[in-house]
Amino acid sequence: MDSRTLSRPMFLAGMLATPLLAAARPASAQTANSLSFVLHAAFFSLEAKQPTLVDPQVFVEEDGAPGGVGPQNITHASGLRPAQLMDPPGSALFAANGTPLGFTLQTWAAAQGSVNLAPEGGGTHVAARFVRLIPNGRYSLFENHFAPEGVSFSPLDGTGTRNSFTSAADGTATIVLTAPGAVTHANAVLLVYHSDGKDHGIQRGSVGVTAHHQLIARP
Repeated sequence: MDSRTLSRPMFLAGMLATPLLAAARPASAQTANSLSFVLHAAFFSLEAKQPTLVDPQVFVEEDGAPGGVGPQNITHASGLRPAQLMDPPGSALFAANGTPLGFTLQTWAAAQGSVNLAPEGGGTHVAARFVRLIPNGRYSLFENHFAPEGVSFSPLDGTGTRNSFTSAADGTATIVLTAPGAVTHANAVLLVYHSDGKDHGIQRGSVGVTAHHQLIARP
């Protein structure tokens, strides 16, 4: 067994099973549903069959690493590479352009949350709660739309006016909104961290530079 597997940080426990279980569920008409968020890095790595658990949205320093394009087509500067969940928990994280994010991999990977989805008219009542987010961080909820031609994104509220919030100093947050349509297995609820502290309306921002996918929940 690889020695890195033996030293796997405790904060990784339980990340692997949930995305696999979610992926096995067929799309269906929406019913009331309560979901736990998982790290986007773990979800992406399993869905994309990555050889390691990689976070394509945040980066760590590595001497001699060439600049290039990461596994989600995010261009990063030289001296950086996409973070891996097996990296030391105290590793400092950076945006793709080399801007320090001001926190460690352990802080980033500690985030947790849950979301309740319930039909409301022709839309969905969404109530989400989070703990261990980046303190006083600016966040938005977006919706992934999975399709054979690729994944697209839209603000979860449909307009980009009520889907953003700032976490408390202790990293907790609650947000309630109405999504304009049903949220089924063809979609997912995505938590985006804005490292520039700004909202970007119907857009997520510059992915990997000012916008970083942190958590995801798929019915």
